[in-house]
Amino acid sequence: MTTLAKSPPLKTKSSDRIYNFSAGPAVLPEEVIHQAQQDIWNIFGSGIGIMEHSHRGPVFDRVIDEAKADCRAIASIADDYEVLFLQGGATTQFAMIPMNYLSPETVADYPDTGVWTTKAIKEAKYFGKVNVAFEGSKIGYTHVPSDAEIKQSPNAVYLHYCSNNTIYGTRYNKPPTTKAPLIVDASSEIFSRPIDVKKHALIYAGAQKNLGPSGVVLVIIRKDFIERGKKDLPSMFSYANHAKNDSRLNTPPTFGIYVMGQVFKWIIKNGGLQALERRNADKAKLIHDAIDQSGGFYKGVARPDSRSHMNITFRTASEDLDKKFVAESAKLAMDGLKGHRDAGGMRASVYNAFPKEGCKVLADFMKDFASRNG
Repeated sequence: MTTLAKSPPLKTKSSDRIYNFSAGPAVLPEEVIHQAQQDIWNIFGSGIGIMEHSHRGPVFDRVIDEAKADCRAIASIADDYEVLFLQGGATTQFAMIPMNYLSPETVADYPDTGVWTTKAIKEAKYFGKVNVAFEGSKIGYTHVPSDAEIKQSPNAVYLHYCSNNTIYGTRYNKPPTTKAPLIVDASSEIFSRPIDVKKHALIYAGAQKNLGPSGVVLVIIRKDFIERGKKDLPSMFSYANHAKNDSRLNTPPTFGIYVMGQVFKWIIKNGGLQALERRNADKAKLIHDAIDQSGGFYKGVARPDSRSHMNITFRTASEDLDKKFVAESAKLAMDGLKGHRDAGGMRASVYNAFPKEGCKVLADFMKDFASRNG
C-alpha cells in the first residue's frame, strides 16, 4: 500500500451547524431556513404563518404563483408545459406515470441504473409491459448506459430514466436519445445543472434532496402529453386534474411548496443553473481528487465517465475500515457519510446548498485518514 504524506491539521466548523452529507432529506440553504423561521411566524406581514394560511387564500396564491414563475425562469420552461407541485414524492410518480400512460397492450422502456429505477420498473409492471432496456445490475451499477447500450422498443409509449443515481453515485452526462416521449426522474440532481426541458415530456423530482423538505414533488409536464393520459382514473392520480386545479385538487403540502419557492429564489440569486453547475463541479472535484490521488487507498464505486456531482461514492479496502472512517468523520462534525446498504462504503451527498468548505474539510480528512491507515 502506498504511504501518503501526513496532512496538515484538519479545519472543522466552529458553529453549532455541522456538515450534513445526508442523501435526503438533505441540506438546505441557510438563508432559506432563516427566512422560513420568520415566515412560519408571520408571512408577508399578514399576521399569520405560512403553515396556517388557507391554500385557497390570497397569501398562498402569491406563494404558489411566485414559485411557478421562478421555476419557469430558472429552467426556461415554455408555456406549453405545466409546473405542478404534487404529494407523495417520487415514489408515487413511479406508479402514477404508468397509470396514466401504460396499458397491458403497450410497452415502456426503462434502463435500470439503480435502486430507484428498479422500484419504478416494479410499479410499472402493474399496468403494462416493461422493457428493461439496460440491465445495470449485471455490471454492479457502476455506470449509466450510452445510447448504444440502451435496447429500445420500436413502439414504446415512453422511455423512463433516472438522471442521477443517488445510491451508486452515477449520472447521465446527457439525456438518452429516443423517439419515444422522454421521462426523467431527476430527484437527486434537479436544478444542479442546466436541463433541456424541451427534450422531455415529463420531468419529476422529489424535493427533499435539492429543492426543499420531504413530502412534495415537482412535476414539469408538457401539456399535449397531459392530454394523452387515461381519462378513467381516480382524481388524485390524473395529471390533467392536477393541472386544471393549479396543484390544489386537495389541500397541498403548503409549507413544502413555500420552501421550494424560497429555494428557487436562492438559485436565481446565486446565478442560476450554469453558475451552480460550475460550483458543483468544483466541489465534487475536491472529493474525487482525494479518491484518485490516494494511491489506491480509496476506490470509487462509479466509473469516472459516469460520476455524479451530487452523490460521491467510495470505499476503502475493508468494511471495518469503512466503519472507522464514518465514526472518525462524525467526531469532526461530518454527518451522513455512511453509504447506502446496497452499495456499502461511504457516500458524500453534496447538493446545491452544501458549502464548498465542507467538501474541502472532507477531502483533507480523507488524506489524513489514508496516511494513518494506509
